[in-house]
Parts: sequence; C-alpha cells; structure tokens
Amino acid sequence: MLEPGKLAPAFSLKDEQGKIRTLEEFRGKNVVLYFYPKDDTPGCTREAIGFTHLKVEFEKQHAIVLGLSKDSVDSHQKFCIKHALDVILLSDPDGKTVEAYDVWKEKNLYGKVSMGIVRTTVLINEEGVISQVWSNVKVDGHAEAVLEAIKAPQ
Repeated sequence: MLEPGKLAPAFSLKDEQGKIRTLEEFRGKNVVLYFYPKDDTPGCTREAIGFTHLKVEFEKQHAIVLGLSKDSVDSHQKFCIKHALDVILLSDPDGKTVEAYDVWKEKNLYGKVSMGIVRTTVLINEEGVISQVWSNVKVDGHAEAVLEAIKAPQ
C-alpha cells in the first residue's frame, strides 16, 4: 500500500521516445507520477492534456510530470503526437511498476469485472519519499489540484 512518508518504489522504464528513465534521475525534483489506464481514451486524453497545459507551472515548482501505463512505447509516441502532449509517458508492459505502486486492481465497469490500472497519482518529493497519493482520480481539475498541493507549504 502506498503511504505518505514511505520511500517510493524505484523504476527503470522506457519513455515515449524509447529512452530509459529511472526515478533516481529525477532526485532533487518533485515527481508527479500519474498512472492511467490506456492511451488515447477520453479520460486519459483529458488528463494528459491537463498536465501538459500546466507543465510550465509544474516546472516553476521544480516538478516533473510522468504519466505511466502498460501501453507500448509506440502507442505512447502516437498518443503524444496526436494530442501534442508535452509530458513524459512511461511504458510498463510487464506491469512490474504498476504492481509495485499497487494500482493494478480489480475494476467493475457496468457489472463487468476485470483487472486494470486504477487512475492514481503519486507525488514524490525531492528525496524520493511519497508526499501524497490521490486514488480513484476524477480527471477534471485533477492537474490543478496536484499543482496546488505542490505549492502548499509542507
């Protein structure tokens, strides 16, 4: 279970360009790590666009935004191009990071039960410690809420 005050699980994943990214490379910055179910679906697209629109504001707070799903590098690249996204998207095809962050869960949609990523955002501080967790995220206004949390005095 993810809890504030605990060390964030490390990861080493490819981004939308195929470049290996690790949590450690962002040490010294706040990391907004948002988990989303699938590229190019309505909610996931709105969420990615929301974070893209606020990228400069996040950077002013020494924060980097990383989106993560099980989609492939190729899928992420197409998603970024199609919607002019300017956030780093990480590919976790084997689901190890998704499981390490405990966001792979049973979901019930219209009576159909399946496993999938529960939309979750984890704020990781400059030392790699979890500051805040948003579970079962509602997309509209979420990027703004995360930005406000970073701005708030700790």
